[in-house]
Amino acid sequence: MKVVEITKAGGPEVLVPGQRPMPEAGPGEVLIKVSAAGVNRPDVLQRMGAYPPPPGASDLPGLEVAGEIVSGDAAAGGFSVGDKVCALVSGGGYAEYVVAPAAQCLTIPKGLSEIEAAGLPETYFTVWSNVFDRGRLAQGETLLVHGGASGIGTTAIQLATAMGNKVYATAGSDERARAAEELGAVLGINYRNQDFVEEIRRATDKKGVNVILDMVAGDYIDRDLKCLADDGRIVIIAVLGGAKATIDCGQILRRRLTVTGSTLRPRPVEFKADIAQSLQRHVWPLLESGRIKPIVHKTFPLERACDAHAMMEAGEQIGKLVLTVG
Repeated sequence: MKVVEITKAGGPEVLVPGQRPMPEAGPGEVLIKVSAAGVNRPDVLQRMGAYPPPPGASDLPGLEVAGEIVSGDAAAGGFSVGDKVCALVSGGGYAEYVVAPAAQCLTIPKGLSEIEAAGLPETYFTVWSNVFDRGRLAQGETLLVHGGASGIGTTAIQLATAMGNKVYATAGSDERARAAEELGAVLGINYRNQDFVEEIRRATDKKGVNVILDMVAGDYIDRDLKCLADDGRIVIIAVLGGAKATIDCGQILRRRLTVTGSTLRPRPVEFKADIAQSLQRHVWPLLESGRIKPIVHKTFPLERACDAHAMMEAGEQIGKLVLTVG
């Protein structure tokens, strides 16, 4: 089967088309003929040598796909061979076929294409588990999303807004900040020429926000703390700005603040299956009704995955980048 391989740690040019044997589905797994695969920041980090796949996972990049179940234990997820699904995988998505746990597959929401559906699993699993489960965002609370124009950001803005929350977002240009507002954010902040701490304090009458979804870390954490309301929560999902931070721990104690975080990829199937069930119950109806929608910025043929990575690293996209297969 056709795949895209990482030949060595490096830039987008190390993503090279190749051939691999067809994978085989085991108990509780299905083989999916891939029609489209989402591109995510962890793919870029893996390509750079900074985010190795967990034990037992494919060494091929790609954490989310959409396509058709062609064999395997489909009944384990309530599916049948021939069903069209989108799926969260631990690797191997940049390929014509991929094996996925049946419990990590979801029906493609009515009205969405397979290209749109391919951009759902990694982003929606991540946002739901971190904003609503770990961050405990309650209806009526406020959320600050860093990277508001990214796939994660556009998802978090729409989903939290649909759930009855006021959302603020940072982005790297005026255009991307305005795009965040068009998706529902009450304020988009261009972090390149605006101080997001000052903007959040001004916009909230110095009250701060209840939850912050942070994919930057580094020196953002100290600034995040200044944006939080009492009893607020910071949820870290990546460390693109560095893994180390200097913070005022006394502030955390006095104001009962929480700094937490998680990674999704190495978590067990059972954990991800619970998230899938929550998404099917709470989020899929919002997608099918059109209240929220996947934002696909651009598609690339599988063999041009290098171009998709270059665009992601340049920070040019608003929403998702998707690879088409076949």
